[in-house]
Amino acid sequence: MHPMLNVAVRAAREAGKIINRASLDIDLLRVAQKAANDFVTEVDRAAEQAIIDVLLKAFPQHGILGEETGSTFGDAASEYQWIIDPLDGTTNFIHGMPVYAVSIALAHRGVVQQAVVYDPTRDELFTATRGAGAFLNSRRIRVSNRVRLEDSLIGTGFPFRKNDDIDTYLEMFKLVAQRCVGLRRPGAAAIDLAYVAAGRYDGFFESGLKPWDIAAGSLLITEAGGLVGNFAGEGDFLFTGEVVAATPRVYGQIVGLLQRFSKASRSAGEQASPASVPHVTDAQITLMKATSGKKIGTLAVPEKRAKAVSQRIKASDVAKPRTAEKSLPPSVYKPRRDKG
Repeated sequence: MHPMLNVAVRAAREAGKIINRASLDIDLLRVAQKAANDFVTEVDRAAEQAIIDVLLKAFPQHGILGEETGSTFGDAASEYQWIIDPLDGTTNFIHGMPVYAVSIALAHRGVVQQAVVYDPTRDELFTATRGAGAFLNSRRIRVSNRVRLEDSLIGTGFPFRKNDDIDTYLEMFKLVAQRCVGLRRPGAAAIDLAYVAAGRYDGFFESGLKPWDIAAGSLLITEAGGLVGNFAGEGDFLFTGEVVAATPRVYGQIVGLLQRFSKASRSAGEQASPASVPHVTDAQITLMKATSGKKIGTLAVPEKRAKAVSQRIKASDVAKPRTAEKSLPPSVYKPRRDKG
């Protein structure tokens, strides 16, 4: 196992311990609402801090992009950046539904090199190193060998935020549902992507995702022989949040259905104007202009770039960094014991 991946696995397991302890006393958790239907718990924050502590102890010169703390920790100028979702599936977690995961990825100059998705409820550890394959609990995994959408089981994610375009999603849902064997929505994108890599799903699509939802899972899929892109079939999905992931043959069929819904590209071979993409910052517009007219491809075959061109993901591009909070005492996450 690559040394950097080894550290990421250790960090994911530390977070998993916190999550598993807290799952025994969900009724005691303090839950805050970041936005409509978007929750954060003290467990999210404690798990993220545990991950950051492990990573920065091993690599103090690296940068951090965390869902809860933004780029507060680490060296923001580093070429290496850890992208962290400490608890993907928080809504499931606070309702006692055991479908959630820890997601950790390491990007070098914007290209994901290491990936970990850890499901603490099943003790399933999905890992990948660029060029070395994808694994589930140290056993090699591959995407399924299905070639027809009509034979495929597809994962998805429903819109849940206040301003999500549910009408457009329902059109996409109808198109895919009428062609595939079935659609599933567990509610944790990191697990969905890992399941595509392991062949449990034959494909997956969702919009409105963030880099920490996608980064680790995308490398798992490409290292397992699958394809990942936006609805137009292009490799620009970390910023746009549109994701299609599938076996190679099924991928093309899903893209054929969803391409017209893409906000990243209006038509085949034509790149959308950056101003037409919602929530795009000036930094992203500069990056998109710099790469316009070039075929980006999937993350499996990154485009060669000059060293002077920065491809870093910045917290300011995707979220407002939050002030780091101290973790609560460990006793909060320990199961209650009856006195006697």
